[in-house]
Amino acid sequence: MALNAAIIAILVTMVLALIRAFEGPSAYDRMLAANVFGTKTVLLIALGGYALSWHSFLDIALLYAMVNYVGTIAVMRFFDDSRQARNPSADGEDS
Repeated sequence: MALNAAIIAILVTMVLALIRAFEGPSAYDRMLAANVFGTKTVLLIALGGYALSWHSFLDIALLYAMVNYVGTIAVMRFFDDSRQARNPSADGEDS
């Protein structure tokens, strides 16, 4: 019963994160929402694996968490580099 409630709560927060990802006012808000969605996916994999008695569900959840982390860092670096290329004075140095 509590496991089903936790899964439903995670699914609701995933839907809210998707709404924020599509309607976010800035690229950073959208990326943050995508990261939250990935984190909730890790939780859903862990809870679903436990509920279905998978033997390697934590390994899969940890692997997905690492991919989510590296992907988030890569995209944020891309956005930061493209912002600095458009506006060279955005890095905080005055010329």
